[in-house]
Amino acid sequence: MSPVPFADLRRWGSRPALIAADDSLTYAELADRIESMPWQDERRLVLVPGANTLETLAAYVSAIANGHVVLLVPGDSPAVFESLIDAYDPDLVFDAVAGGFVERHEGTRHDLHPDLALLMTTSGSTGSPKLVRLSRDNVLSNAGAIAGYLGLTAADRAITTLPMHYCYGLSVIHSHLIAGAGVVVTDWSVLDPCLWDLADREQVTSFAGVPYTFDLLDSSGFAERELPSLRYVTQAGGRLAPERVAGYARLGRERGWDFIAMYGQTEATARMAYLPPKLAESHPHALGVPIPGGSFQIDPVAGEQRPGVGELVYRGDNVMMGYASSAADLARGRDVSELRTGDLVRRDDDGLLEWVGRRSRFAKAYGVRIDLDDLEAVVARHGGAARCVSTGDRLHVFIDWHQDAADLHGLVARTAGLPAHAVSVTRLRWVPRNASGKTDYPALERHAVMTDASRDEPAEPDNQVSVERVRDLYAQLLGRPGATADDSFASLGGDSLSYVELSVRLSALRLDLPGDWHTRPIRELVSAPGRRRGMGVRLEMSILLRALAIMLVLGTHANLFVIPGGAHLLLAVCGYNFVRFQLSGESARVRARLGLRSLAHLVIPSVIWIGAVAVVLRTYDLSTVLLLNGALGSDSWTDQWQFWFLEAVLWTQVVALGLLSLPILHRSWRRHPFGFALAFTLVALATRYALVGVEAGPTERYTPSIVLWCFALGWLVAAARTPWQRLAASAVAVGGVAGFFGDPQREAVVAGGMLLLVWIAAVPVPRLVARVVGSLAAASLYIYLTHWQVYPHLEMKVPILAVLSSLVVGLAYRQVVVTIAARLALVRWVPARSRAPLPRRTVAVLERV
Repeated sequence: MSPVPFADLRRWGSRPALIAADDSLTYAELADRIESMPWQDERRLVLVPGANTLETLAAYVSAIANGHVVLLVPGDSPAVFESLIDAYDPDLVFDAVAGGFVERHEGTRHDLHPDLALLMTTSGSTGSPKLVRLSRDNVLSNAGAIAGYLGLTAADRAITTLPMHYCYGLSVIHSHLIAGAGVVVTDWSVLDPCLWDLADREQVTSFAGVPYTFDLLDSSGFAERELPSLRYVTQAGGRLAPERVAGYARLGRERGWDFIAMYGQTEATARMAYLPPKLAESHPHALGVPIPGGSFQIDPVAGEQRPGVGELVYRGDNVMMGYASSAADLARGRDVSELRTGDLVRRDDDGLLEWVGRRSRFAKAYGVRIDLDDLEAVVARHGGAARCVSTGDRLHVFIDWHQDAADLHGLVARTAGLPAHAVSVTRLRWVPRNASGKTDYPALERHAVMTDASRDEPAEPDNQVSVERVRDLYAQLLGRPGATADDSFASLGGDSLSYVELSVRLSALRLDLPGDWHTRPIRELVSAPGRRRGMGVRLEMSILLRALAIMLVLGTHANLFVIPGGAHLLLAVCGYNFVRFQLSGESARVRARLGLRSLAHLVIPSVIWIGAVAVVLRTYDLSTVLLLNGALGSDSWTDQWQFWFLEAVLWTQVVALGLLSLPILHRSWRRHPFGFALAFTLVALATRYALVGVEAGPTERYTPSIVLWCFALGWLVAAARTPWQRLAASAVAVGGVAGFFGDPQREAVVAGGMLLLVWIAAVPVPRLVARVVGSLAAASLYIYLTHWQVYPHLEMKVPILAVLSSLVVGLAYRQVVVTIAARLALVRWVPARSRAPLPRRTVAVLERV
């Protein structure tokens, strides 16, 4: 029997093994954990949900070192977790929340081959029971080879910039542990300054990345970052463009570290080749040389016409035992002696291997055989970026949001030799990626199939609403083809604008949406017991109030009726929505991104419109164009005050985001949401009373610092969950509004709207009404922005026409803004490393930091 990995860690003594932001384990302490692990009498199948935390890594190493077989699964995918539990029935499951292993049944129910050590999902797995079987020799030989060619010593320290359940990320851990080196454990992104602070504090000598990691590094100023302890940077997980390999190699040479591009697959326990740093600048296109103990050969491929191109075949001690499709396969021995990689390569003039494409990335449409990788390369040579998939006789091309679809459509059709109608080009806000950072082509294929089917497939009966149908709706409306049943509106980056449309569409399917539906996984929404009967739609109160408030503003201004108070009510609803959407991110970076995106949606269209009017009609000052009139304008009402509402929305959000950027205040908000919101509202009210007393003056009631309490009141209502909290919020709403305007009717409008928001979650309305109300709500800010230039021309003659004209112009301007923003990529999605919510322990660590 082969040696057990990590059985001799104690020899490294007091050297640090695993180092986290707030804790650490020496090798001796890690060895103590290994020896104290129960169930050492027999080998068992142990499932470990991967997470970059000290406890999870220690549990994984303990299980491997005790001779158990570990089934390592993505810790951020409940669907994969459940499917593999069902398929393999593990004896033990590590529970990070409970802080230990949970025994599912006594003893073991499995016949485990003596050499078997590790089971991993392949890089393309999406819940399939197909696993890679890795032996003890596989793990030890690959870790030893990596440690050898990287020259690892006990003085080295790597930081976990990749998930541990991904074979490349796991190989970093393996190779360092067998060399007595340290592993700095974190699940922060390379975009997070906390990661680099930790790396600097712990004197990290290396980190690893996939191509997408380097996209993030390019956008975050990595080239200027000072990392004096850094010795080398490694890259694998997909092909990095040769010019970028050369660029990073050059950057490393200038900054004193090596750049090492590598090649591997899960089936080879991670790595098969590496490109020595001295070749990276002169031969950046090359795969490199085999790792110690490995070898390559090129086998011919039937039908391949390109000279010298064949399939790359690898041999070495790190080649897997084989695949497993069920628990019965765990008893099997080695099935394969070589790995047919599926990659097409050729040798260049210097004898180095050059990657050409994938055997499986071929399509056939209208009798034409198309190399999809080659097609993507053609688009890249023309300055574009495309991801191509095929569905029968139709070729689907997915491009970035800012690219010109018409130009690429013609280029792709000509290059592929297909008729124009056989090519479909779709612009995406966000490109789906798998755990390794590679393009998630299966997700794009599902999206393509869904697009084809939607052309002529009859609508699914309402009583047969499926998870897939709702997932497709999320994917289409949010531009997220990689959406899964375990995603939620919040985790997919939805905002208050898309919220309105999706809420109406979901209600049209007669799903009974709870108040927090935007935070719940799609699967949970669809599987919730009961469906509403009838043909109506349950419209959320916040959406109804947005539409009602803007109609009150228009009707009052145009002299159709006189019911003031709509704008202040709309400001409170903005506070309500702020809490639900801009505070959904777990990290400060995500919250800042959501907040800045929301502010951009407000500021850019407003400044453009007001600025254009100022230039053409010369009616507004620069301070008004820049939304600063409340601070710099006069104390009496003039036309400069017309956009006070937009200024109030902007600056109250800036204040709220600024407060929550302070870690101590954000922790307080997360731990005591209602208490924090109540305190914030009372402080805002106290500020108002201190500045103007109970009743505000003619312009004071429009000043951001005075109306902050309206925004805070919406926040308080959103935070109210229990009956007592709702009663308290109601009391604050009524008491806070009282006397502010000196007009009981106006005060009743604002207070009444807030009470409706507190006590009524949704109301049933006909579907047509829901669509009209939803459109008005989504365009409410644009209607307010533009109506000042529309209604004055008609208010004295035909008030109803003044209102309708203002609606048309506002709706039209919103459509123009959305279209232009899409074309100019003003609305961008910044994907996180994982689409699923962070593990609770990770959230706790983030909050402590």
